[in-house]
Amino acid sequence: MSGSGPSISEKSSNGYPSLDRSWLEPRTLLSTVFSVSTWVAAIVASVPLFSVLYMLVVRGGSRLSLELFTELPPAGFEDGGGFGNAIVGTLVTVGIGAAISIPLGVLSAIFLAELGSHSKLASAGRFCAKTLTGLPSILAGVFAYALVVLTTGTDSAPAGGVALALLMLPTVILTAEEAMKMVPVNMKNAAYGMGCTKSQVIIQIVLPTALSGILTGVMLAVARAAGETAPLLFTALFSNFWFFEGGQVELMAPIASLSVMIYNFSGMPFENQIELAWAASLVLVLMVLAFNIISHLIGHRKI
Repeated sequence: MSGSGPSISEKSSNGYPSLDRSWLEPRTLLSTVFSVSTWVAAIVASVPLFSVLYMLVVRGGSRLSLELFTELPPAGFEDGGGFGNAIVGTLVTVGIGAAISIPLGVLSAIFLAELGSHSKLASAGRFCAKTLTGLPSILAGVFAYALVVLTTGTDSAPAGGVALALLMLPTVILTAEEAMKMVPVNMKNAAYGMGCTKSQVIIQIVLPTALSGILTGVMLAVARAAGETAPLLFTALFSNFWFFEGGQVELMAPIASLSVMIYNFSGMPFENQIELAWAASLVLVLMVLAFNIISHLIGHRKI
């Protein structure tokens, strides 16, 4: 019967079908077209990214120096200066947001994955977490403004931390839940067979095994929060001074951050401020890149 097997031309010299791929076959040709199209699309999509990185390195890299990390922002008519207070302020606000979102996120993930995974409350919580992933960041700032700023009467680092925590929380919850669900059931059943309680299984089996995935989600959430600007405009505002002036920590006062400083200085008519904005952009990108690299390394680490 014709078409039931390979033709003579498709057979090798020893009589067996040839495994050599023919570029004229429709499936091979279609696969090649799709592969080339994918590579072209990936290259085109990466052009804006690498062009931005090139501009940051060229324009911001020329201003990198030790004084950038140790001095305060200059006035408009002054030269030099730095943004050390903005770096510290970014770390403080992100740290407060992490201190709020990580415990709440992990505890919520434990309930969703282990304690009440099939309950109506878990379904509602999971839906809310997924909805929050698409929450505009400016709305998180409005929420923190109404909750903290209006209550305390001032912009502050805790207000900015609450806004960032709201943005970090869904990422921590969803990634931690998925990491806990990937823990082998046999490990948990073996622990139950040895007489362990539910809490012992969660603390000694589930959390240590899922730690790599949990930490990956935490680092991704931190990387996202570090680059947010809109929530901090409503909550932390900005300051040209250190938040620990005179040896006293003043958390309940406006605090500087890299993202807001870039926003403020990029519209200045002074060349020095514009150059500082480019340098701050480069530093912020490197910080976010470091968080993403750390999360990638943690995600591929076997515990």
